[in-house]
Amino acid sequence: MYKNPILYADYSDPDVIRVGEDFYMVASSFTYLPGVPLLHSKDLVHWEIINYCVSRLPFEKYNRPSHGSGTWAPSIRYHDDTFIVFIPLPDEGIMVARSKDPYGEFELNMLCTSKGWIDPCPIWDDDGKAYMVFAYAKSRCGIKHRLMLVEIDPECTHLCGEPELIFDGEQVAPTTEGPKIYKKDDYYYILMPSGGVATGWQSCLRSRDIHGPYEYKIVMHQGCTGINGPHQGGWVDTPDGKNWFIHFQDVRELGRITHLQPMCFINGWPFIGSDLDGDGIGEPVYEWSDPVEGAPQYKIRTSDDFREDKLGLQWQWQANPDEEWYQLDDGHLILYCVPNKSRENLMWYAGNVLTQIPQSKAFTVKTSINLYPGEEGDIAACGILGQKYSYAGIKRMQGKNYIVMFKGEVTDKELEGKAVEDCCDIQLVDAAHVFIKIVVKEDKSYNYYYSLDGVSYTDLGRTQTLERATWTGAKICLWSANMNNKGSGNGYGRYDWVYITDDTAKEQ
Repeated sequence: MYKNPILYADYSDPDVIRVGEDFYMVASSFTYLPGVPLLHSKDLVHWEIINYCVSRLPFEKYNRPSHGSGTWAPSIRYHDDTFIVFIPLPDEGIMVARSKDPYGEFELNMLCTSKGWIDPCPIWDDDGKAYMVFAYAKSRCGIKHRLMLVEIDPECTHLCGEPELIFDGEQVAPTTEGPKIYKKDDYYYILMPSGGVATGWQSCLRSRDIHGPYEYKIVMHQGCTGINGPHQGGWVDTPDGKNWFIHFQDVRELGRITHLQPMCFINGWPFIGSDLDGDGIGEPVYEWSDPVEGAPQYKIRTSDDFREDKLGLQWQWQANPDEEWYQLDDGHLILYCVPNKSRENLMWYAGNVLTQIPQSKAFTVKTSINLYPGEEGDIAACGILGQKYSYAGIKRMQGKNYIVMFKGEVTDKELEGKAVEDCCDIQLVDAAHVFIKIVVKEDKSYNYYYSLDGVSYTDLGRTQTLERATWTGAKICLWSANMNNKGSGNGYGRYDWVYITDDTAKEQ
């Protein structure tokens, strides 16, 4: 048996395919880059990160944080021996990433330039034509309840006509998004979440003609369960012919966690989950029989001793990566204390914040930090990033080293945004090396501690509360900077290791 969620981690808007006996999943990542993580599994339950579909975005805007923008809900397909990923950029258009090798480099091209087109999904039909179904983002164009279909060239390089309306859910599905289109037997099926992220349900459209008209049916809802949403996902089968559906659940502070549901067909309609309350509609299951028995039980890596020649795949920057921000040096991570060239140097504004997605609802982060200052105002820190965020570490001031803790609050959450920060603890220390520990509890509270010997820890600041970032959950982060916006980044923080432990079982 497996238990839901299969991943207590913010891989939002998942889509999934099977190639032979291997499963591949993609997810959105917004302003965090490299973007669109590609995950691999042998059983749909245990996953590993193997690559990113976007190493950097080819727009100058993303050289700085662009909160809430960037790579939104992608879809993945395997066509002509190629992995093809459709990626919406809500302000720029639809991007296509492709590679013959899921572990190799993905090539990018823009399919079209558009504003507010989101959640695209391609299909190659039996007659050789190709199409894309997509939705609209209300935040960009004022529409949130229509699905459109447009013909595209089979090579996914341009549109072949104007989009046509195939579904208007203004009355029955007031928020309509995340469409995934499939063909089975004589029907075209579109699986989509309706009604909103936190309180919606899974709907299905079907038609014998790709252009419609489409019939509408609710195929899974929260019902009597505690699994709200249940939101956007993808349908996949196993080699034995059974059907499964992966989707997310919004848990706010830690983002959108991943669930796996059994799926079957009844009278030509998909049925997802289990009918727990007898209303004829499926509800999400808490546990079910394993889809594939005896498969490798992969696990997503969190801790890092920085002994490899490149950053681990668990790490993402808050903007397009820049090689001048960091260096891996003989088992250490060097993060340079760079200024912010465009504005005040707050964490929310800094592209050189190195982040990772928490993998459990209660966890402890420990890291060893050394500060080698080049200028007054240099800092090397570890923190928790979100719309209310915090960080702690060593800062150089008035020729001395201080243990400091800062907290920030975002007052404008979109794009470059606006934030304010305050120092909430400061202690003079005669040391350039400190151990920082962050303990996050299931009730979403967390505390900082510091140590000079790695054994005895002292409280730092007051209890904080997790807060989500813009369209993502809170993130663990490392950051070195010159907070006075001076110097050329000659100073640096040296991070010897980061250890992250899952404390969920401990709390229970």
